[in-house]
Formats: sequence, C-alpha cells, structure tokens
Amino acid sequence: MGILVLGLIIFLGIHSLSIVNEPLRNRMVQSMGEGAFKGIYSAIALVGLVLIFWGYGAARLDPVLLYSPPAWLRHLAMLLLVPVFPLLFAAYFPGRISRTLKHPMLVAVKLWAVAHLLANGMAHDVLLFGAFLAWAVVDRISLKRRTARDIPTLPAQPFNDLIALVGGLAVYVLFVVWAHQWLIGVAPV
Repeated sequence: MGILVLGLIIFLGIHSLSIVNEPLRNRMVQSMGEGAFKGIYSAIALVGLVLIFWGYGAARLDPVLLYSPPAWLRHLAMLLLVPVFPLLFAAYFPGRISRTLKHPMLVAVKLWAVAHLLANGMAHDVLLFGAFLAWAVVDRISLKRRTARDIPTLPAQPFNDLIALVGGLAVYVLFVVWAHQWLIGVAPV
C-alpha cells in the first residue's frame, strides 16, 4: 500500500498547491511561464497517477477488509455515478449546470468518491476514495478564499448543457459496459 500512498501524496499534493500556498503557485507561474509550469505540473501529476494505479492494483492482491457493505449499496452507488461524467463535461462546456454548481468537477469527484466508498469496504478502497473525497471537500472550501482563475473552457453556447448530458451519459454507459473492466479489472455490473 506504500506505492498507493506515495501516488496519492504526489497526485493530490500537486493538486493542492493552490490550496496550501496560492502565492507560491502564482510566483512559480510568473517565473517559469504558464506553459512550463503546466508541463511540470502535468508530469508530476502523471507520475502520481501512475503510482496510484500501480499501488491500487498491488493492494488489491492483498486486500484488508474494513467493512462489508450490503449489496443494495452497489445499486445506490451506480445511481450516484450517473451524473459524474456529465458533470465532468459541464466543467468544460459552460452552461446552466456549471453556473449553478460553480465547480462541477469537484462535485463529480465527490460523487465518484462517495459512491465507491458505499460499494467497497477494503482498506485500499477507503484510502483511495477517502483521500479524493477529503481533497475535493478541502479544495471546494479553499476556493471561497482564493482568487478566481480562468479555466480553459469552450465558449458558452446554448447547447452546452445538452452536450454535457448526452456526452457524459454516453461515456458513463461506455465505462459501465466496457471501460471499467478494461482499465480497473472490475466489472461494475
């Protein structure tokens, strides 16, 4: 589980730079340029993500049961996951969804994490999804005190919410039917 923990520290750590020290992040962008900063940031995040996948896969080989959720929670988890991909799409297709939620990607991360915590009770599951849930909650709270930054999105269009819903639901179905098994090794249904 050490590799999983290291991956989480690296991935969530780099994603927490603005949470813990926004002035440092801004100085780094100014000194090295936005392109270089984003390149280094992305490389560090990718290393963390690879370690998360590797560590999670290794931890699954030696599972430690913390709790055994009832079967009906799997159905609730699947229901909670339905809006996750549409919310991710809404983060980049500005419309009523993103205006209403303000930070649809963080809402998506919270739903994804809670759903997986409801359906999985192994120590590695609790560590992975609990860490992401805690990070998303802290990030959302910190956004209230931070200076708003422009996030690259597509132009606001009347059909962006429809694109987010249809595109997100299509990806959800693809993920449930095929991609989750292919990427994670677990068939959700």
